[in-house]
Amino acid sequence: MMRILIAPNAFKNSLSAKAAAIAIEDGFKESKLDCICEKFAVGDGGDGTAALVIEKCGGHLIKTIVHDPLGRKIMGSFGLIDDGRTAIIEMAEASGLRLLKSEELNPLKASSAGTGELIKAALDQGVKKIMIAMGGSATVDGGIGILSALGVQFIDQAGELIVQAGQLNRLHRIETTNLDERVLNCQVIVLCDVDNKLLGDSGAAAVFGPQKGASFRDVVTLDTALNSLSKIILKQTGTDISTIKYGGTAGGAAAGLHAFINANLVNGIAYFLELTGFDKALERNDIVITGEGNIDEQTLQGKGPYGVAVAAKRKGLPIIGLAGKVPLTPTEMFSKYFDVLLPISNQTGDIHLALQSTAADLQRTSKQIGNLLATGYKLK
Repeated sequence: MMRILIAPNAFKNSLSAKAAAIAIEDGFKESKLDCICEKFAVGDGGDGTAALVIEKCGGHLIKTIVHDPLGRKIMGSFGLIDDGRTAIIEMAEASGLRLLKSEELNPLKASSAGTGELIKAALDQGVKKIMIAMGGSATVDGGIGILSALGVQFIDQAGELIVQAGQLNRLHRIETTNLDERVLNCQVIVLCDVDNKLLGDSGAAAVFGPQKGASFRDVVTLDTALNSLSKIILKQTGTDISTIKYGGTAGGAAAGLHAFINANLVNGIAYFLELTGFDKALERNDIVITGEGNIDEQTLQGKGPYGVAVAAKRKGLPIIGLAGKVPLTPTEMFSKYFDVLLPISNQTGDIHLALQSTAADLQRTSKQIGNLLATGYKLK
């Protein structure tokens, strides 16, 4: 009997990681393969990661009122694990794309302040460690919203407060006198799902700005704004946030938190897998199935399926990657970590229909994989 570890990431705009795992398991159950499936949904710091950590670590939710990216009051939440000593915060819960309608997207004005409010609420619970999953944000503000909520003031030459990314080109100085000192006595860990730096063609504005509603002109404005922030931080603190790996995460929020609250920026999937005991799950299984909406070169920069594949290969296990879209000609790097990459969709050219049918496509594809393995086919 074959033991199969099903460890998908979320399929963006379609299925949560848990729902994807269920669909894959259903496919194997329908196949001719004699198997036992273990579902282990994963998160890489992207939207949904915090919920998985809370569940796997036996934590619980705390609800609190915060402000969304456009300043409207909403009910937010964060998790407590480790007997209340550690908070797990999802940035998308207060500052996420999913909170806005498509016509509301505007990274020049969208603020990350709600995430800062979640951090303050966690500090009120007396935590000593804060983990922040930063994927899925609607903001490109360098974290000034979060930091403002924690007491940092960003000031222009006229003495006016700066609260939006689009105003950062006027930044003259940063005042930290009123920073909530409790956060400096906490270990802050940021789970990053990308390794982009802050500025330039591969930076926060250029790569992620368009999906948050930025036009070409907006991207230039935002990159200039983050550059202004970077220069003032370097001048005042001696820290060059433009050179930091992962600094471009969540519109540069990772870089801002590193500079002012000593946040440790880590590879989200590697941290998640270690925290949740993934290696133990690998040891009791024979093959691994992973996946996400799109497996491409960015996957190799630290996304969930890549982290799962690295862990599986470390244990000598074969691994299959499933996605709506995969490379037509996998590079040597893909071939090194994935034994098989399979596209699940046959909805050519219709992205909306493909998103709606993700569960059925995963189930159908997994059934066929199971039938193939039942013939005695061995992955090399």
